[in-house]
Amino acid sequence: MSFIFKGSVRSDLDEIKIFIKKILDKLENTIQDKNLIFDLKLILNELIINSVIHGNQCNDNKYVKLFLEIVGDTIRIEVSDEGEGIDFDIDAYNPSDLKCCGRGLVIVDGLSDEVYIDNNRIVAVKYIE
Repeated sequence: MSFIFKGSVRSDLDEIKIFIKKILDKLENTIQDKNLIFDLKLILNELIINSVIHGNQCNDNKYVKLFLEIVGDTIRIEVSDEGEGIDFDIDAYNPSDLKCCGRGLVIVDGLSDEVYIDNNRIVAVKYIE
């Protein structure tokens, strides 16, 4: 199985919604597993919306870039924004603190097999079973 999507979207939540739907429509032509599509939808939503809100500070003059690639049994999602970047330790997040900040990255980490955070770029890797 192979698939590549590369694009960017303005930090506007209405445009983000259309952007993610377009990607998911294309993915559904490649991936038949509805549970996997659901996981990818959550990952994309969390990463892209986090980039808009926390990275680009909802500045609609800034963009979020997405690179999504499926090669064999590996799905690689890379999202970057125009923000200053983050220094976040997923393992240090405590859900009982009930903090909103960080929760999305913890969700992405739980749905992914690997997550890498590098300044203003996050890579999530998921293996297809």
